[in-house]
Amino acid sequence: MASANASPQNRDVKDQRTGPEPIAGGFVVDPQRPLPGAGGGLPAFTVTDLRYARTDIMAIRIARQAPARAAAVSTLINAAIPGMLCPVGYGPANTPDGGLAPYLVCIAPPGPALWQDLNPDVARAPWSEAELIGRLLRPVAHALDQLADRGLTHRAIRPDNLFHTRQGQPVILGAAWAAPPGLMQPSAFEPPYSAQCHPACRGDGTIADDVYALGVTLLALATGRMPMAGLSDAEIVRRKLERGSFAALLGDERLPSSIHDLVRNMVAEDPDHRPPPLLLTDPLAARARRVAARPPAKASRALEIGGRQIWDARSLAWALAQEPEGGVRLLREQVVDAWLRRSLGQAAMAVRVEEVVRLRAGDPGPDPGRADTMLLLHAVAFLDPLAPLTWRGLNLFPDGVGPAIAWALQPAVDPAPAAAGAPPTGGSRMAQAIETLVSWEAIYSWAEARAERCDVMMLKLDSRQYRTLLRIKGWAGGLTRLRYVLDPLAACASPGLDRACVVRLAGLLPALEAGGEAAVLDSDIASFIAARSLSPMEDDLQIAGRDEDPDIDPPGTTALAGLRVLAGLQAAERAAPVPGLAARLLPALLPALRTWRRGAERERREMALQQAAGVGHLPAMLSVLDDREARAQDRHDAEAAGVQMRRMQARREALAAQIAARSLHARVTGHEVAQALGLTALVAASVAAVLL
Repeated sequence: MASANASPQNRDVKDQRTGPEPIAGGFVVDPQRPLPGAGGGLPAFTVTDLRYARTDIMAIRIARQAPARAAAVSTLINAAIPGMLCPVGYGPANTPDGGLAPYLVCIAPPGPALWQDLNPDVARAPWSEAELIGRLLRPVAHALDQLADRGLTHRAIRPDNLFHTRQGQPVILGAAWAAPPGLMQPSAFEPPYSAQCHPACRGDGTIADDVYALGVTLLALATGRMPMAGLSDAEIVRRKLERGSFAALLGDERLPSSIHDLVRNMVAEDPDHRPPPLLLTDPLAARARRVAARPPAKASRALEIGGRQIWDARSLAWALAQEPEGGVRLLREQVVDAWLRRSLGQAAMAVRVEEVVRLRAGDPGPDPGRADTMLLLHAVAFLDPLAPLTWRGLNLFPDGVGPAIAWALQPAVDPAPAAAGAPPTGGSRMAQAIETLVSWEAIYSWAEARAERCDVMMLKLDSRQYRTLLRIKGWAGGLTRLRYVLDPLAACASPGLDRACVVRLAGLLPALEAGGEAAVLDSDIASFIAARSLSPMEDDLQIAGRDEDPDIDPPGTTALAGLRVLAGLQAAERAAPVPGLAARLLPALLPALRTWRRGAERERREMALQQAAGVGHLPAMLSVLDDREARAQDRHDAEAAGVQMRRMQARREALAAQIAARSLHARVTGHEVAQALGLTALVAASVAAVLL
């Protein structure tokens, strides 16, 4: 995301006493000057523009468990779309509590929000038909049309994220890029299939979902009240499915006939039946548009699930997702397909459900619950092709996997936004659900079950890629790696960087240098490097993340692999010297010197290593330890010395053998001489005795 980071001068981390560098080379966030209500549900702050002295900009703080929309930021950076607040920069800045966090700098709203909040107890004056059409519908429709041309959606249209300009002038559509799509949307403003999802997992959706939210906003401003106020998210979904969105939203209210027909078309159940934004710029044509939509079939007899009375297929799909254990039991007992055939008259749908039940009957797989989970996924997709993927208590769309992982891996870093809807799902349970979803390629299975509603081959490729990344062992794989791949704007979440905010690879080494005694490498840092680096580092990251085996690995193997990664990073990013980081690396690297065979060479290289560490030059440290030519020469010299030593040893052994042989010969000769002398003396004595 080079464009999102704008300027090469934008450093991620600076000395903590002075704070980070300006965002995009010129924007300084003032965390002590908040802009209440300007961030569309997220904290917004005043920004000083050091280059052009602009006063029409603000910064929105991004929660770490709710990442910004990378594709939208990349496409819209510095774009000029009339009637909409676009981003102009992205990067880290100070927070009110003295920490650091990523911020999105964007155009600030020129006036207050249409509604300061969505409190249903606040009385508001209804807008006239002329105001609704001239000030709201046309300008927002124009902005949505330009978003659609760029392949983007907004996903945050509601009265507290639409802003006044001058008196009587068109409204401005607020920012929606600093959080996952639909995260801040109340369920009333979401289509029922999107409202079923965890708020962080709703996905980008389509421009038809923005048309739906705009229709609900028209209804709210026309009546001066919050639609479906006081109802839980689950009750809102249930009523929309049972009664249809328009009837459920309208309730007992009345609308002018022109607005009535317009809103009804905009909140149609099928997204293909909603008018496109360009048509909405001509309200007369949009009102006249009629799409022949068959009303959902109602059963002659209700099916009870979890205490609810079910009368149609879409409500049945929702109930099965809400009550997975009871739903699976009804599916396996063939209660569901019998009800579809006999009470609802949906024989074709009953056959599909019956087939998947039979297919999963004897397929427990490696996980005892796999068959039941896959059965429920297919059944819900057959019953309601608009419904999200349902998986072990988690409902999401495939492009919501990235935000889902960020939410699951960091449930306690930042509190959930107040308007996020459902409370956060337990992090470990949610992470386990996502891991099995990816490892079993459930996205592809879901796509096949509703092929008429999605690009099956594209989702198959995505599903395979996700599984491949998940299966990478060690530090640079798993959900952590997948998170950074799916979210190019994610800040590194390593605990060792708790005082830093690293959103680009160039900021990692300075952050590690400033990290004091913190760990140098961990799974988050390794995954962050693997996801952001253009150079192949997989093998070294794998080695750096495993335990060293003294029976196999030479001393310092894992430390040397980590140094190789960090040295490559320093060279690629042309980073400043890091003497503090080098000093922390040094103790683990010293054992690697033992692999040098010549003592004099070891001493010389230890001195060179100490010198390179002192100046913080990691590539120089690596060259000391990982010099292949010198190692080859060291081996050659050591082998030559060994040959010479063996020759000398052989000579010593030969000399020793000769000395032993001569000693033996001397002992034998001496014994013989002594015997001869003794015999001679005996003979002489005998002769003397005879002569006498």
